[in-house]
Amino acid sequence: MSQHTNPFDEIERFFQTMSRQFEESTHGWEGDLPIARWTRGSSTMPMDLIDNEDSFVVTVDVPGYDRKEIDIVVLDHRLRIAAQHDEMTEIDEEDYLRHERRHESMRRTIQLPDEVDPDSVSAKLHNGVLTITLPKQMIEEARTVEIQ
Repeated sequence: MSQHTNPFDEIERFFQTMSRQFEESTHGWEGDLPIARWTRGSSTMPMDLIDNEDSFVVTVDVPGYDRKEIDIVVLDHRLRIAAQHDEMTEIDEEDYLRHERRHESMRRTIQLPDEVDPDSVSAKLHNGVLTITLPKQMIEEARTVEIQ
């Protein structure tokens, strides 16, 4: 019995690479408009993705965000991180009350290079750095079945 590789695996890797490159090149475009506008850094979320032997580790800078303001979703080979921060300062001066509001949001979705176990994903936030550990899901190798 010889072990054969699936010729479509290479095609699938090609499409995943193209999808990731397209996503990375367009993450600064606002999409819901007829003609999308380029946003300059207001919603960027720089990150590092490390491929360890048994897991992926994503490190994201989210300065000023609290853990309750960050949502992490793992679904269908994708990791989505969204952070939303609202801040309001009230200053009482003379005869009027001044409100200063600040709203910031960031989001990022990346294609994961391999299957992960969504039930075992963990995250921690320390000093404005979010670290997400995504354990790889062990998938049995395909095997050839002989017909009798």
